[in-house]
Amino acid sequence: MLLVMLLAMLDNTIVGTAMPTIVGDLGGMQHFSWVATSYILTSTITTPLYGKLGDLYGRKKLFITSIVIFLAGSALSGLAQDMTQLIAFRAVQGLGAGGLMVGVMALIGDLVPARERGKYQGYFAAVMALAMVGGPLVGGFFTDHVSWRWCFYVNLPLGAIALVLVAIRLHTPVNKISHRIDYLGIGLLSGVSAALVLLTTWAGTEYAWDSPQIIGLGLAAVAGLIAFLWVEAKASEPVLPLNLFANRNFSLTAGIGFLQGFAMFGAIMFLPLYQQLVQGASATNSGLLLLPLMAGMMGASIAAGQAISKTGRYRLFPMVGAAVMTIGMVLLSQVEVGTSKWTTSLYMLVLGIGMGLIMQIVGMIAQNSVGPKDMGVASSTSMFFRSIGGAFGVSIFGAIFTSTLKDGVSSMPGEAAGKLLSGGTQVDPAVLAKLSPAELGTFMQAVADATGTVFGWAVLFTVISLALSFFIQHVPLRGPGGPAPEQGSEEEKELAKA
Repeated sequence: MLLVMLLAMLDNTIVGTAMPTIVGDLGGMQHFSWVATSYILTSTITTPLYGKLGDLYGRKKLFITSIVIFLAGSALSGLAQDMTQLIAFRAVQGLGAGGLMVGVMALIGDLVPARERGKYQGYFAAVMALAMVGGPLVGGFFTDHVSWRWCFYVNLPLGAIALVLVAIRLHTPVNKISHRIDYLGIGLLSGVSAALVLLTTWAGTEYAWDSPQIIGLGLAAVAGLIAFLWVEAKASEPVLPLNLFANRNFSLTAGIGFLQGFAMFGAIMFLPLYQQLVQGASATNSGLLLLPLMAGMMGASIAAGQAISKTGRYRLFPMVGAAVMTIGMVLLSQVEVGTSKWTTSLYMLVLGIGMGLIMQIVGMIAQNSVGPKDMGVASSTSMFFRSIGGAFGVSIFGAIFTSTLKDGVSSMPGEAAGKLLSGGTQVDPAVLAKLSPAELGTFMQAVADATGTVFGWAVLFTVISLALSFFIQHVPLRGPGGPAPEQGSEEEKELAKA
């Protein structure tokens, strides 16, 4: 499970470092953004589908299938001869990636009782920290000393080992019950997911927020969502059972996951930019400077997991985690040009502790809120809301960052401001090198102000998340000695009422 999680997390971080070299080798700069968009699009669309199909037909087959598809996409991406091929093969890779994290979380939910699951929080956090910090370093090494193609080929040996171990050592119940597939629901959910991903990816970059394309995608997402809810309410075996949202804890964790993804992914992506443009860190060192964030997340996750396993109590952790995340966001909203790297590291440590106290635990609560029949869809829905929240956060905070940066450099003379802002949040180092000391100081102040503004807005979402966490109800975690409630059992009906 950890190997597969490493594959899924590593691919999100290792490729970004190599993209300038890839564009220089394959060309197609005008399609640069689609290398990431195609992967995000297909992985987001398939995430809820893998969860539901795993519930229906057994998780092991779906899990193995997702690994195979992911490895095939990785091999093909490494062999790509032009940008069009790379975009298409990254989409194939994303089709498999949608089932990797869902499979891991759902299988852990099947194999490990909720009371014992907290012990594994530290393992998950350690793999996330390793991928987020090590990914850029490994990607940079391959790009500089071997070939950018090894950023994709590296998945093959790791994936092969994971595939063999899963095939031989993973034993799950075989589901032989006849089922009806909700094809219409799957199609509508895929359409809504695609519209949301494209909207959040293109808004403010490819197209203006008030452009017909973005407005059209927004209307399509709303119309598709209405149709999806209507279809799911009537389906005999819906791809996303709406009755799950009648459960208070499940609905709250979905909302908290969305808000946390919005605040966390939307704001954190600007930290390396601030460190490089204001604090003078290199691209590689800016990745290492995120280590306090990862250390805080890993340490807090381990401590929380051990405490939950010993006491069986978990309700306090989302509240404390959201509160500490809010403090971390407030601190980071105060960054200035003169803020030292040590001070920034301390602020990131606080934010990481808050993240560690809430991220994995929210998923555990969602799983504990449903019966084993819906374990997969509960895991995938939790991840889906977090992913969509992150996509919205990156898009909206990107617009806030660019707008604030534009205001900050508007006083610069000549064409310098226009050239600096031509790439949105990406700044050409060649343009920076031509700035006078005074212009460079103005630009650095603008970047610091924009970064602080983004984290200031992120506070709003962590505060709402904190408010929601107070309504989580403590439901005893199922332990190794007690059977998990079946769908429709008296215990689950009581959970639904709550």
